[in-house]
Amino acid sequence: MNWPLGRDEGYQEDDVADDDITGEPATDGPPLLVVSGSAFDQGLVLDEHQHPCHHMIIWSATATITMRTGHRDWLVPPTHGLWIPAGTSHAAEVIRPGHSYGILLSVDRCPSIGTETTGVLITPLIRELIIHIDQDPAPAPTRAYAEALLLALLEPVPSKRFHVPLPDDPRIRTIAEALVAHPADGRDLATWADNMNTSVRTITRLFTRETGMTFAQWRARVRIRAALTHLARGRSVGATARAVGYRKPGAFSEAFRRHTGQHPAIYHHISSTDVSSGEVAV
Repeated sequence: MNWPLGRDEGYQEDDVADDDITGEPATDGPPLLVVSGSAFDQGLVLDEHQHPCHHMIIWSATATITMRTGHRDWLVPPTHGLWIPAGTSHAAEVIRPGHSYGILLSVDRCPSIGTETTGVLITPLIRELIIHIDQDPAPAPTRAYAEALLLALLEPVPSKRFHVPLPDDPRIRTIAEALVAHPADGRDLATWADNMNTSVRTITRLFTRETGMTFAQWRARVRIRAALTHLARGRSVGATARAVGYRKPGAFSEAFRRHTGQHPAIYHHISSTDVSSGEVAV
């Protein structure tokens, strides 16, 4: 299985062009960028590494991936993207299986959208351009224009709304990853404590210390963030509520409004939402 998020193995410096991007896109020579997509199994892990000569964008089409850069953990759920500047050390783990893409961009030729890791707005047009370039890798006039358009459309999304830190302590990290993968999991603190051979008091203390939130507050944010993906895919408010663990749509709508200030129905036809950062991006 090909893993497009890895080191620059398979990619030579000559594979990516290094001339200026201004003017008409070049229709011959090396490409501006390299796109590689694959299906990933749950639990697949990539150790920490970096790409000194390439910026990178991770776009998760259907998979859920956690990325660690420095002391930050980023969750890249379906429909979202993450910008990783050249030279940034990162590691990855697949939390939920699915399809994902890695896009390597020439440092010399491609513009940088930021010097720090940040979310990237993945619009429907950007999605189609990534898929087109992946499926048609041979240099050609259409490829060059597709690359130039993709680069022109890239837009960072600043951290602002759905900051959901992942804890480091293994006693609650396991709980956090389980809830990220399955937000509808309704197990209470007592059940989690029993499963982890610890106490409710310990879990409560660790969640507050490592996330700045109570367990209930943290889980609510995870559920709202997961709901955005379901709504962006066109699922109804009721179906979304059930998918993320709310038995009553009214209770879900109230929780959604409390966290976002808006009713979930307005997100129903939005195909791409904010990718938040901090310790987790959505």
